[in-house]
Amino acid sequence: MSATNAIPASTTMSAAATSASASSSAHILRLNHKQLIVSLNGRRKSISASSSSFFSTYRFNSSISRSSRGISYPSSIRIRPLSPVMEWQDVTVKMEVDVPISVAYKCYSDREAIPEWMPFISTVKILEDKPDLSRWSLKYKAFGQNIEYSWLARNMQPTPNQKIHWRSLEGLPNRGAVRFFPKGPSSCIIELTVSYEVPQLLVPVASALKPFLENLLSQGLERFATFARSYSADTPK
Repeated sequence: MSATNAIPASTTMSAAATSASASSSAHILRLNHKQLIVSLNGRRKSISASSSSFFSTYRFNSSISRSSRGISYPSSIRIRPLSPVMEWQDVTVKMEVDVPISVAYKCYSDREAIPEWMPFISTVKILEDKPDLSRWSLKYKAFGQNIEYSWLARNMQPTPNQKIHWRSLEGLPNRGAVRFFPKGPSSCIIELTVSYEVPQLLVPVASALKPFLENLLSQGLERFATFARSYSADTPK
């Protein structure tokens, strides 16, 4: 073999070593690549599992949240007590009065004179600028107490010789009507109806209040009959 064609043994060994090293490196790279893929796949599975768990938990919590909307929790709700509904009572009394119906009507229309014959009414004052309005005060001792109330009342449009009616605007809630029925040329029947809200002070005796007031109104009409006769006598013919 000529010198130009001879390959030194050291060169051959070096080339073999280089080839072996490259092969080994390629193998290591392939292994690392597989490990990387395996690692990435593992992470994907882990992320997928975590995501699945998260969405499952979210759906579960959302389901609980939606279902809990229809549930009431008394311990967390403050309920205001209802205001008590006050009781109303109606009292009606009738009486025949020996005066013509026109006299009885005119006499009852004199509101400021009512305290002269109604036992529990202390004062009635007509407002000067608004004659359909009047201020009333009540003072009476009953049921072991000194009872005092007041109210502002409006007289509604009357029907001459037939009807006078009113209702309170403030103060003690009440309303009522007086009706006049002819009995003869010199007499008539008066029907008085009073409706009122039982005051809180008198709620414990509400059952006794109605007959008590009925008796007072009857006394009032008896005194009205006397008052109307004297009123008729004093009225110029």
